[in-house]
Amino acid sequence: MMQRISILLLSVAALTACGEKAQTLGTKNDATAFSGASNSFVEAGWTAGDKTSWEQHLRTRGQYGMNDHSRAP
Repeated sequence: MMQRISILLLSVAALTACGEKAQTLGTKNDATAFSGASNSFVEAGWTAGDKTSWEQHLRTRGQYGMNDHSRAP
């Protein structure tokens, strides 16, 4: 009796594993990085959708030591 239950549970587990759904996103968001968000967490002086403003802020961050690639441990 116990052996039948264990075989039944194993077969149910095997069939459940075969029915896994694909883990893909339903939509694709191809927005540019500089399009950004328009909320209170955006740095002052940067306007969403302005590419030159975005590039200027990235350059400024690199000069103020916020570039992880330039730091040496």
